[in-house]
Amino acid sequence: MSYNEARMTPVTDSQQVVLESTLKVSPAGAVLSSYRDYWGTRVTAFDMQIPHDFLEVRAVTTVEVHRSERVLPEEAITSWDHLAGEPALNEFSDWLPQTLLSEPGDEVRKLVGAFAEGRNPHEAAHAVMAWMKGEMQYVKGVTGVQSNAGEVWNHRQGVCQDLAHLGIGALRSLGIPARYVSGYLHPRPDAAVGETVAGQSHAWLEWWDGQWQSWDPTNVGPVGDFHVSVARGRDYRDVPPLKGILSGGGGSKLSVEVDVTRIG
Repeated sequence: MSYNEARMTPVTDSQQVVLESTLKVSPAGAVLSSYRDYWGTRVTAFDMQIPHDFLEVRAVTTVEVHRSERVLPEEAITSWDHLAGEPALNEFSDWLPQTLLSEPGDEVRKLVGAFAEGRNPHEAAHAVMAWMKGEMQYVKGVTGVQSNAGEVWNHRQGVCQDLAHLGIGALRSLGIPARYVSGYLHPRPDAAVGETVAGQSHAWLEWWDGQWQSWDPTNVGPVGDFHVSVARGRDYRDVPPLKGILSGGGGSKLSVEVDVTRIG
């Protein structure tokens, strides 16, 4: 028997629209319910009371993505004084405190602290991303799902989740609100319409400097039309695609497959 929560359904927001979406669980017999969590993510909860030796969760979604470059006029860029003020601290109270996974450690705090000197928050955030580009490498197998930003920095290596946590921790250490985004990535911009390719579960970050800015530290650039957002949270622990409790049996094994098709 098992109880599970799936966060696999993309969100509708200002830059993408979910046109249709289904989530099916096999074997049949699961009791499904759906709700929005505190962060606005659509969660499908399901309870499997019958004995089962496999569990398949299949989510199919059609999403229209229309991201445009969000140029922020200089006069709209927030100031350090505003970010330090009580209204901003209240508004961004979820996105400013460090978490166990985003805490970057004293060395990173000292290094990025210099990026605020002579720069506004918008410029400082981009300086942090440029610093990460020069210091970090995308390497699988070095870190685990519970590795925090400080450990990632010590390795100077990690996967998309790790790079997002390090970037978020560095930004928060400057007083810039930052949040974790999970989703999917179409890895082949040259793929033909109608061609199904192996996609990727992916993670990136957003920071607020007068408006929310999306950035992919793994691919070192702004988030584009080949990114599909699923969930936002303080760190990975707020947005796992699937989590649950399994009762009985001799252990379990997890495999994930993501297929992406351009249809227009």
